[in-house]
Amino acid sequence: MKVSIIGSTGRVGRATALCLAEEEAVNTLHLISREESLEQNIGEVLDMSDALAAKGVSVKLENSADIENIHGSRIVVITAGVPRTAEMDRDDLGFQNGKIVAEYARKIARFAPDSIILVVTNPVDVMTYVALRYSGFHPSRVFGLGNHLDSLRLKNYMARHFNVHVSEVHTRVIGQHGPYMVPLISSTSIGGIPIEHYSSRDYFSGYKRFDLKKTIDKVINAGSNIISKKGATEYGPAFAISNIVKTILNDERRILTVSTLMEGEIDGIRDVCLGIPVKLGKKGIEGVVPVLMDRDEREAFREAADYVKSSTYRVMEFLEDEL
Repeated sequence: MKVSIIGSTGRVGRATALCLAEEEAVNTLHLISREESLEQNIGEVLDMSDALAAKGVSVKLENSADIENIHGSRIVVITAGVPRTAEMDRDDLGFQNGKIVAEYARKIARFAPDSIILVVTNPVDVMTYVALRYSGFHPSRVFGLGNHLDSLRLKNYMARHFNVHVSEVHTRVIGQHGPYMVPLISSTSIGGIPIEHYSSRDYFSGYKRFDLKKTIDKVINAGSNIISKKGATEYGPAFAISNIVKTILNDERRILTVSTLMEGEIDGIRDVCLGIPVKLGKKGIEGVVPVLMDRDEREAFREAADYVKSSTYRVMEFLEDEL
């Protein structure tokens, strides 16, 4: 099946392309760049072809600056956008990237009307809403990377702390991809045992030294921490994107946390895109999975909804004036 990446010369786009090229379900990978980045895009394809030959992988690689060439794509991944700078607040980022995502969403609807849109551009919850409204697609076919990456980061930190395989940690982050994310600690378990039991029993040494607040702060600041050291996040987002694409193309029906339009599933919250667990299959989102939360988590989720909704409305008002 064909997958297209818009913004393929960016660091996340490049890393994502290499990850997806190795997926068996992807037989054609089309990389879209701006006209001024086309030479770089061609170079990326040539370099990637050599790497794939070394691994014995055969996939058709295409590149262009012409958005029309996404025709026939099963999934279109949007990674295009400007990075956030130190002097830029979240609204500024939303305004700039909102224009980019809105224009691409319109073109995706025109040239790949049967595709699924996966939004990666930040602020991803707001950009998912923009892509949804400007594409006109059903919400089941437009969603964002959102808290899937945050959930993987939390699993990773906890697995390292307790010295267990990451697959033994069952936890999830919902809400906003940002400071208003909500780790569902009340339903977290390790090896099938609820995490609160580790405070009173010696299952693993070190639990009493486990600082939950510090760990949550690490998840919230993970992206910023990586960017401060190497300039951008690449591999984490790329592999998380690959998880989602693989799940859809293979119709795996896995439960993953992505940013999707809320339609009253939790506390009647509507008209805002937030990270919640959904079942993903070949048609996109096949259903929302119920979420168990304690009182504090539920209140934090409501705060996330209020924050993201107000940010989204400001960006949408800006786009109505600009586009």
